[in-house]
Amino acid sequence: MPEPTKKDEMSNGEKESVAPDSSEAPMPTPEISLEVSPPPPEQPVETEGKDPQPIEVIKPEPVENGSKEPEPEAVVVGAKEQVESVNSEVKEEAPSPCSPPPPATVKEEAEPVVTEVNQPPEPVVTVVTPPPPPPPPPEPVVTEVTQPPEPVVTVVTPPPPPPPEPVVTVQVTPPPPPADKDDDGTTNTPSPPPPPEDANTVKKLSIELPNDSVHVSAMGRKDSVWSLGEGQAPEDLDKPVDTPPLSSLLIERPQGGSITVGGDISFVAKVEAQDLLRKPTIKWFKGKWMDLASKTGKHLQLKETFDRRTKIHTFEMHIIKAKDNYAGNYRCEVTYKDKFDSCSFDLEVKELEQSQSVDIRSAFKRREPKQDETPEVDVWEILKSARPDQYEKIAFEYGITDLRGLLKRLKKTKKEEKKSEAFAKKLDPAYQVDKGGKIRLVVDLADPTVELKWYKNGQEIRPTPNQRKFIFEQKGTQRILVINNCGLNDDAAYSVAAGEEKCTTELFVKELPVKITKEIEAVKTTVNERIELECEVSEEGAQVKWCKNGVEVPTGPRSRYRVKSEGLKHWLIIDDASKEDTGTFSLMASGGTSEAKVQVELKPLKIIQDLQDMTVLLGQPLKMHCEIFPGNVPGRWYRNGQLIQSNDRINILQRAKNHRLEIVNSTIHDAGDYTFVPEGYTQSLCAKVHIVDPPRVHLESLNFPDNTVTIVAGNKLRVEIPISGEPAPRVVWMKGERVILDSGHRVRAETFSDYTSLTIDIAEKEDTGNYKIVLQNEAGEAGASIKVKVVDIPDPPEVPLVTEVGGDWCSMTWEPPIYDGGSPILGYFIERKKKQSSRWMRLNFDLNKETTFEPKKMIEGVPYEVRVFAVNAIGVSKPSEPSKAFVPLAVTSEPTMLVVDDVTDTTVTMKWRPPETIGAAGLDGYLVEYCIEGSDDWRVTNKELTEKTKYTITGLPPEAKILVRVRAINAAGASTPRTLQHSILVKEVIEPPKIRIPRHLKQTYTRKVGEAVNLVIPFMGKPRPKVSWLKEGQTVDPTQVTIRNTDCDSIIFIRKAERKHSGKYDMKVEVENHVDTAIIDIQIVDLPGPPQCVKIDEVWGGNVALDWTPPKDNGNAAITGYTIQKADKKTMEWYTCIEHYHRTCITITELVVGNEYFFRIYSENMVGLSEGATQTKDSALIVKEGMQLKNPEYIDHDFKEPPKFTQPLINTFAIAGYNATLNCSVRANPRPKVIWMKNKIAIIDDPRYRMFSNQGVCTLEIRKPSPYDGGMYSCKAINDLGDALVECKLEVKGGFTFSELMQRGVPLHLIDKYMSETKVVEQPEK
Repeated sequence: MPEPTKKDEMSNGEKESVAPDSSEAPMPTPEISLEVSPPPPEQPVETEGKDPQPIEVIKPEPVENGSKEPEPEAVVVGAKEQVESVNSEVKEEAPSPCSPPPPATVKEEAEPVVTEVNQPPEPVVTVVTPPPPPPPPPEPVVTEVTQPPEPVVTVVTPPPPPPPEPVVTVQVTPPPPPADKDDDGTTNTPSPPPPPEDANTVKKLSIELPNDSVHVSAMGRKDSVWSLGEGQAPEDLDKPVDTPPLSSLLIERPQGGSITVGGDISFVAKVEAQDLLRKPTIKWFKGKWMDLASKTGKHLQLKETFDRRTKIHTFEMHIIKAKDNYAGNYRCEVTYKDKFDSCSFDLEVKELEQSQSVDIRSAFKRREPKQDETPEVDVWEILKSARPDQYEKIAFEYGITDLRGLLKRLKKTKKEEKKSEAFAKKLDPAYQVDKGGKIRLVVDLADPTVELKWYKNGQEIRPTPNQRKFIFEQKGTQRILVINNCGLNDDAAYSVAAGEEKCTTELFVKELPVKITKEIEAVKTTVNERIELECEVSEEGAQVKWCKNGVEVPTGPRSRYRVKSEGLKHWLIIDDASKEDTGTFSLMASGGTSEAKVQVELKPLKIIQDLQDMTVLLGQPLKMHCEIFPGNVPGRWYRNGQLIQSNDRINILQRAKNHRLEIVNSTIHDAGDYTFVPEGYTQSLCAKVHIVDPPRVHLESLNFPDNTVTIVAGNKLRVEIPISGEPAPRVVWMKGERVILDSGHRVRAETFSDYTSLTIDIAEKEDTGNYKIVLQNEAGEAGASIKVKVVDIPDPPEVPLVTEVGGDWCSMTWEPPIYDGGSPILGYFIERKKKQSSRWMRLNFDLNKETTFEPKKMIEGVPYEVRVFAVNAIGVSKPSEPSKAFVPLAVTSEPTMLVVDDVTDTTVTMKWRPPETIGAAGLDGYLVEYCIEGSDDWRVTNKELTEKTKYTITGLPPEAKILVRVRAINAAGASTPRTLQHSILVKEVIEPPKIRIPRHLKQTYTRKVGEAVNLVIPFMGKPRPKVSWLKEGQTVDPTQVTIRNTDCDSIIFIRKAERKHSGKYDMKVEVENHVDTAIIDIQIVDLPGPPQCVKIDEVWGGNVALDWTPPKDNGNAAITGYTIQKADKKTMEWYTCIEHYHRTCITITELVVGNEYFFRIYSENMVGLSEGATQTKDSALIVKEGMQLKNPEYIDHDFKEPPKFTQPLINTFAIAGYNATLNCSVRANPRPKVIWMKNKIAIIDDPRYRMFSNQGVCTLEIRKPSPYDGGMYSCKAINDLGDALVECKLEVKGGFTFSELMQRGVPLHLIDKYMSETKVVEQPEK
């Protein structure tokens, strides 16, 4: 019998439907008032405290006992419904033997869910569909009341729930049906295809955001796609909005609408472009400020099209798979030059209604006669008086979920069984008989005079004179019930009552397999013939199944297949065979399967009349005809490989052998290659259709006066002239006698399918003139001409020259522009600005007719620039180049702190600080100069000024001594130079190598098998160090491990780690005679092997003691635990008893008496569970015997231990001025006292040190150490059982000696200042 509880699997091996856990951060729950009714059984319970998935599809599990009740429809649960269910439901599941008991609160009746959401009223357009039929009433809900002294289980039947609310839709595409998958927490529903675009499509926006592909599973957080519920950014609130004056541009405005969650909706705006020279600008907003152009992705798409025939711009916004937060007010704004139009509309997003589902518990109950009322039953009394083999039957019948808990209480209060007074020998617990056989049920009475009655499924069995089905016999005190010719309907529960006593049994009828006596024969025929498959079985009326290629053949009234049976014979008949009937047909019976191949071939195709090539004038009818044999074969027409469908203009006709295609008015698009393909044949009939049309030029669509185009010189001119003609005409553009080619660099002509264009990239004065267009094709010739006029503005004036500068004024002059644009210069505008500013200020509002000007009211010490504009009748020219900045001149002081930063064999790097005094003219940069010691030939190293305070002098001769100086440059000139007092020897300084091991590599670096290993180990040293690697003393194999070295680090890379890559890698860095080494410990771990030798040590009562040995292969990692599972020998379904168990022996308790169990064990390490498990060879039978278990006496373990450091201190290097920490870990019981010491002197109340101790980890923090803080540090742990001590050495780097400062070229006064500061720091410490 199955176990009372199941946690891992369903009874049929399927996974239990459980709502997926969200691993993301929880979302805030909206404030909602609810009245909650118990959830349907198939609805999974959400984990409290975690956010639901955005969209989740839940489908009930199929009924296991073969019930043919209709399955409930799939329920689409949105994020909002899941949040409500998490906060308001009592989290009850349908009572079944597979789930734990719900909390004890009994509802008298189910109430519908009522949800109130505070939302502003919005216009709603709805289409109400009739509600679906109400679901069947749910089964009674069994809940357990809080435990009284003697528990009572009450069964209450709630009334059937009301039918679901009607579905509200607004011409939107409903979301596709959810996928029936349990392993995916989110249903990935493909977006519906956007509306088809016409041939004039210009632009389509579809931008995917980075996280739209997601697993799903970015579920507990805010959706990463696009949010319509946010407002404007805070930094944009103060920005003014420039709105052009409102005018009428929109000829069709988007309308508001309503949509359900997960549906699609589109909004359309149209603009007439009859009077517009270019495309208008459109923006879509949500709320007041949010621009939706940056939110496009899989949930939002923006589309733009233009119809050249009607001259209408169409703008569309598609919302796909809408969510709750998409609801709100939207706005569409259209702008064209000085015209503006706007329109607002609303979107309402409604939630999906959840339909009630069929209670799955009804599938597990035995069919009982329906009763008008369900009386209250005391299940506790029933269990106390029942036999142990009836406990699970009672649990199924009354919906008890906590059977194990009831049996525990029952065991404590169980009374002594009374000896039966009526029966000397009762019925056996169960009987089995073959179908058609005979069975005898025998009881022995203690009192032969007692009246005896037999029952079947609770109905009394009465003898019938004409029927020999049931025979009652008596032999002394024995009473016998004989059942003849047993059938499947005799498989039932039988009981016999003697007075007030009663005993029961179960009868199981075994059905004999049906065997096939005559096999199916193979069939080979042609299309439209009759096929008849015959098979013979061993039993009349047997249930068989016909299949084709392993799939059951449909045999409904509209099916092509007919099934017939007569006696032992069964037939499958196909009246009109087709080629699709080719395959393997089989008949499946309970005792075997018979197969045969059916092959249906086509009749040969004969072409009587083929298609003919045709040439048709535009607008004339087009008729195509062909004739084939056989005549009843349908076919398809294709044009250029595209399927042709019948419509108002195209007629497709078939009469016997004749196939016709007729097009009423032919268009240009009707030209192409036509193909007729008979269905089922590889042959096809082909013909070409050619549509011709005389060429025409459509100048009237340009709307230019006198066909004259005016353009300003320097701009780009592109004139598009619509043309027509079929075949496409040859177009020639001419200016005078010169032909304009399409390959021209600046002036070119281009021809497309429906228009021709003239493009002048940069218009010039010479481009003025008449342009002629000539069109030619085989149907005729046409021509037209347009006129182009080029105008221009003057060139900018020459760069102004500042001739004189005063305290707050200057005098400037300039030269007139070389080219006046064909119109006299009327005057000039003058502007000025501060040099560091980008804002120009105009100085004159009346035109200045002279070429001189005096700007005034300037600030002294601020640099200024001026520029000039020239003006003619056409307009204002571009500004002249800004003048050279002018400012009251002041030279800066010399640069400070000039020192040597680095020296190599050919370069010297200097650094300095800015001057202490910088004049009003600012600082333009620095000039670096050097000379060889002993000469005065100063050479400039940087031709251009450098703004940085660090510069590298290159190209120096090795072993030379040089002097360096630096000047500060501004508009006033160069400052006095700052010269290095000592000469510099051009020779590279050797820096010993030092490996900087990252903190995470100082311990063992662990990775799983198959993962990539990529380690970067930085180091220092000059010149470039030499790096070498060894593994366990051997050279690293380059085919297994890739190593790449640079000037400052070494990278070790393993693409796919294996266990053989584990080990210690020795890194060695060399610079001449200096060497530094480091060891990197890499551990590659894998899944462990199964445990060894699992055996059953002892079985007593309901307990089994197991013992095993650890696995041979631990996966290169310590074994962290074991998982123990058990299985009943009858079902062999495995259930987990305990996980993460650390010992190698265990006692499994609470096993069911009478069951026989096998056990298996998985081992576990840091990677996970082992792939296989070790199973016990023998089984453990739980017998019902009175066994006295002697509890062994255990001595409490003494956990006290003296201090022991599990992680010692490590020698550390610190940088002067930066905090340093020392860490170690200690284990002791009782908790030890920790003392830190420096040079064996205890550190007490010193503000420069901070000491921490957390969970045995001891930390000493040294604040901004100096070289004096270096030394031996020790940590001592003391308790009652002893003490322990660890030590390490701390070195503080960063201090410099007097000689080191002199070698680095530091001036003497700065060295004295540094040494005095160092002494001040050391004196308080002493």
